Amino acid sequence: MKTISMFWAITLAFSVAVPPLLFAQVQTEVPPPVAGAKPVTVEHIKIHGAALEGNLEHDAVDRDVLVFLPPSYSRERSHRYPVVYALHGYSIGAEQWSHEIHVPQTIEGAFALGAKEMIVVLPDSKTMHNGSMYSSSVTTGNFEQFIAHDVVAYIDAHYRTIADRKSRGLVGHSMGGYGATRIGMKHADVFGSLYIMSPCCLSPRPAASANPENEKTLEAVKTAADSAKLPFMLRAQLASAAAWSPDPKNPPLYLDLPVKNGVPQPEVIAKWTANSPLAFIDQYIDGLRQYRAIAIDVGDKDRLRVDTAKLHDVLDKYGIANGFEVYPGTHTSRVADRFQNHVMKFFSETLTFTR
Repeated sequence: MKTISMFWAITLAFSVAVPPLLFAQVQTEVPPPVAGAKPVTVEHIKIHGAALEGNLEHDAVDRDVLVFLPPSYSRERSHRYPVVYALHGYSIGAEQWSHEIHVPQTIEGAFALGAKEMIVVLPDSKTMHNGSMYSSSVTTGNFEQFIAHDVVAYIDAHYRTIADRKSRGLVGHSMGGYGATRIGMKHADVFGSLYIMSPCCLSPRPAASANPENEKTLEAVKTAADSAKLPFMLRAQLASAAAWSPDPKNPPLYLDLPVKNGVPQPEVIAKWTANSPLAFIDQYIDGLRQYRAIAIDVGDKDRLRVDTAKLHDVLDKYGIANGFEVYPGTHTSRVADRFQNHVMKFFSETLTFTR
């Protein structure tokens, strides 16, 4: 007999987001170098995540962060700059994200093509099960607060930023698009412009036929090494459970799965639904109205385009201005081009560049 669960439909959401052959490193269409582009400075730093302290997975509290400083930063010592925070997707960290969006080349290209100079920050949010979901959990730590507070506060304290929400942009792709949606809704007091790229995990998932063998495989995981051996889709389920259904009384993984011993767990499924942005967006409309600009994009061959369109429709329903573009491409094929020629241009036009 097959059990029924939303669990496996969420697996499908991840599987259609990233084709199996591209899990390790996606191939994107990289725009050609722009003639005359001036180099940016790349700094590899660590930021202490107070919001991550005590996480039950024992994931790193001091996180890797890449900072890209514009060409004029070193010579114009009194000048201050807006900051764009760019969130990576599931199964990668900040370093691999930098390769997928092909920075610093695409940042340099954007500036050479007319985008105003700004600081770009890539924080790392990879965890024991390969992704934090940018959520708040005793198991993973509070990555939502880490991004919106710890990282922003550190960057403002250590770089010449314009420390004002109107001069901060937030962007993310895939799981990072989910993070940009979630954090953007809940922290409109921190960011002033929002760009959401091919976001995953927006909707509560309908029930679907479960796979008992996969359930047994997940229930057998006891260590980080066990998790690392899992296929992409199963590991993504553990990441989701760690983020959305943490359980401090359930060692060693400190999470609850939506199916236990072949039986669906409605209370766990309800927790996952409660973390779906399209289920809680109505609570944050006032915050979303504060944004100077919101942009959303997705590829026409990306099956996440359906939920992405729903997000656009909700914003339209409430009269919240937002740009929405379905471009020719898959989930990953155009991400570098989009970053250079659309994301950077968007923030150049919508952030405040003076105090």
